[in-house]
Amino acid sequence: MRALGRLLAVAALAAMVGSGAAAAVDQGANHGRDPRFDEATALKMSQAAIGRTLDASYRFTASDGKSITFGDLRGKPLVINLVYTSCYHVCPTITQTVARAARVAWGALGADSFRVVTIGFDTPVDTPERMRNFARERGLDMAQWYFLSTDAATMQALITDLGFTYFASPKGFDHLAQTTIVDAGGKIYRPVYGDSFAVPSLVEPLKDLVFGRKASTKNWDGWINGVKLFCTVYDPTTGRYKFSYSIFVAIFTGVLSLGALAWFIVRTWRESGGGPRRPA
Repeated sequence: MRALGRLLAVAALAAMVGSGAAAAVDQGANHGRDPRFDEATALKMSQAAIGRTLDASYRFTASDGKSITFGDLRGKPLVINLVYTSCYHVCPTITQTVARAARVAWGALGADSFRVVTIGFDTPVDTPERMRNFARERGLDMAQWYFLSTDAATMQALITDLGFTYFASPKGFDHLAQTTIVDAGGKIYRPVYGDSFAVPSLVEPLKDLVFGRKASTKNWDGWINGVKLFCTVYDPTTGRYKFSYSIFVAIFTGVLSLGALAWFIVRTWRESGGGPRRPA
């Protein structure tokens, strides 16, 4: 699983750099990009953000008008999706890709195992009402998904922490197609790149965080989570994760083989006279 996670991350990065998928432009227009938007630099900034802890005091307004902070969202892994609501192509595509992967992840890991936030980075425009409409138009009404607005200062600090790059352009914004996965303590765990990434690109890192690569084996819960981590596998034919019993079959077969070998050795030893001798 660790090798799979690394492979997926490398593949995503290679695809981003090789295909130019890093930049997302309103309506997918093919106009010239802002010269400040350099994909190699944007990728470097994004990768440098891994391991940073997001400020728990960052405050937002949810689409229902309620105030919420990142501190309120700690305790579970968090998926952060940055958009601007006047985008009609790339941002909706990224959000729907996140939605598809999140549904699979909630099905595999548990309905309350992690949260998702979509935050509008065009702060003068992306009001709570606009964020609410953005969610409604795309049929995104999930208990663990929040659509948030904030002020310009908070947004600037947040994008710096996330290593997210964007610049205004003639028809919207040039920006990094980045979805960020944060652990339960608010630390950036992994960015996922592209406007249409594969489901495991999001689910595998969430699996790491929900079940825990370093889950303790000294207690029953830790052992169970370890089993789930290695036995929950992605089935590309169905687009879903399923619990695989192959590891138990392998263990059972191994035990039987060792038992048969031990029995053969003991029997051979006894038949050769190596067993206990009875007195004459």
